[in-house]
Parts: sequence; C-alpha cells; structure tokens
Amino acid sequence: MQNDDQQLHMKTDDARGGTAPNTVRWVLGISLVLAVIAMSIIWIIPALA
Repeated sequence: MQNDDQQLHMKTDDARGGTAPNTVRWVLGISLVLAVIAMSIIWIIPALA
C-alpha cells in the first residue's frame, strides 16, 4: 500500500480483503454437467419407449 499525495494505492487482493478460490467454479461446472446428463436421461428414456 502506498500513499502518494494523499492518494491511496492498493493491490487488488488487499482491497478485496479475501482470497478467490476456484471452489465456486468447480461447483458450477459439475452442477452444469449433472444437469445436462439429467435432462438428457429425462428426454431419452421416454423416446425409447
């Protein structure tokens, strides 16, 4: 953090105050794949009958 002429300059991570783990991306990706598989099964099984 720097203070030049009363201006505050911070790094992005310092300003955010936290970390950005990729957990949310994994959860969204896995849930998307599971939703596509579930919708495909729901559509394919009645089409076979």
